[in-house]
Amino acid sequence: KKAARLAFQLYSGTPYDLRRMFGRVGPSLFREAQGAREEKGANARLSSSIGALAIADLVKSTLGPKGMDKILQSASDPKKVIVTNDGATILKSISPENPAAKILIDTSKTQDTVIGDGTTSVTVFAGELLREAERLVEKKIHPQTILAGWRKAVKVAREALDAAAKDNKSDPEKLKDDLYHIARTTISSKILSQHKEHFANLAVDAVLRLKGSTDLEHIHVIKKKGGSMKDSYLDEGFILEKSFGIGQAKCVTDAKVLVANTPMDTDKIKIFGARVRVSSMQAVADIEAEEKKKMKRKVDNILKHKPTVFINRQLIYNYPEQLFTKAGVTCIEHADFVGVERLALVTGAEIASTFDQGEVVLGECKKIEEIMIGEDKVIHFSGVAKGEACTVVLRGANKQILDEAERSLHDALCVLSQTVKSTKTVLGGGCSEMLMANAVHMLALKTPGKEALAMEAFARALRQLPTIIADNGGFDSSELIPKLRACHSNGQNTMGLDMEKGEIADMSVLKIVESYKCKSQVVISAHEAAEMILRVDEIITCAPRQRKRA
Repeated sequence: KKAARLAFQLYSGTPYDLRRMFGRVGPSLFREAQGAREEKGANARLSSSIGALAIADLVKSTLGPKGMDKILQSASDPKKVIVTNDGATILKSISPENPAAKILIDTSKTQDTVIGDGTTSVTVFAGELLREAERLVEKKIHPQTILAGWRKAVKVAREALDAAAKDNKSDPEKLKDDLYHIARTTISSKILSQHKEHFANLAVDAVLRLKGSTDLEHIHVIKKKGGSMKDSYLDEGFILEKSFGIGQAKCVTDAKVLVANTPMDTDKIKIFGARVRVSSMQAVADIEAEEKKKMKRKVDNILKHKPTVFINRQLIYNYPEQLFTKAGVTCIEHADFVGVERLALVTGAEIASTFDQGEVVLGECKKIEEIMIGEDKVIHFSGVAKGEACTVVLRGANKQILDEAERSLHDALCVLSQTVKSTKTVLGGGCSEMLMANAVHMLALKTPGKEALAMEAFARALRQLPTIIADNGGFDSSELIPKLRACHSNGQNTMGLDMEKGEIADMSVLKIVESYKCKSQVVISAHEAAEMILRVDEIITCAPRQRKRA
């Protein structure tokens, strides 16, 4: 009896892992034998924090204008190599098992989709918030108390950011200057930083052609190996990476463009798993002749709409090409689907697949000609119906540089297109983060109770962003950040980090400007992601589906 009582007391006072050694009392909720798992309380919170912090630490070294790059290599395809410092691109390439890590990755993807920039900042800031929260939880402060303090801190931080923002919407010249400086700041942390003035002007000119639209489909980016990145340029028009048919005109003016997605390769017999038996070669010739008649009828139906240029998504075989050449119509075959969609958009045409019923909407273009870019021949469309259409031609030494240049330029174009809609701007270089941290710190001094500790933690997390930027540049953050904090405490709210010289400087003089919408979205998204992870007190992993052989 004494031994049984001792065993019961030992069982009732031991944690779950030790209880399993003595056997389970009561029904089982999870199929642990099949692989289901359950983590509760501190273990669940620790598991979530570790996963999220691992993701934040992964991209931390890429933050800022002096951030380092990462090489991503595919396990299935060793030839596929990506060199990048874009947070969203890095995080898209990994597939962690930790659920909290997946939340941060999804947050970064959302930032990339909505704004286009700030993907690394939102991940690092969320990780720093969770790091501060873990220290508070160790001091026996309840997560709900931390969250209550954070919500008040976010509100004050956004108010401080909004008060410091400038809006030059009423002055087009100042707005264009703002866009140029935003583009420079965005590109300064990318591979294009060595030519940031050139690419900033290029991006601003491309976005201003959109006339307030955020549809970047009108901006076509093509990549051509050779030359240097400074040889990249903006072309007013559309460039298609194809060539004209044999024996056709290489330059067409006042073109009527018919864009189609239809098979033009049925002038030969196609046999898919079928057999055709004929009694003689004459019967084969008759079949081919009938196929030719069918194709000629189709070409005649196309010519009835009186196009001067015919562009098809699919192949155009020799016989229909001869018919188009004889009729004086220039044809382009096998244009890629994205190119056809964008071409129809900019010329005002509609993609057609049938031509014998109703009218087909033709596009218009003042001049279509064949030009050379590097060693390649391409077709240039100028004077298209949609005047906002343009093409950015990127040059570079290899595929990896061109891919990263395209990602960098796309980020700049996304931020600029959003800024044209929401024209507020704020100062960069860690200035905005220190400004918000100072406002949150002042609120914490006036707040009684444990919530003040959460607010202080939020302010520390904000200060970590300029600290990491300084560290990534090889500068002494323990000296620079206290100086910067003292400047903001003394009312010098435009001071930030000059990463060229490694010192404190006035951001309004250096013209280091960022989009207000981007900076605000980073704070909002990071806070919401950190709050979601911090609220977790149990992780349940379901058992995998058992496969049974029939």
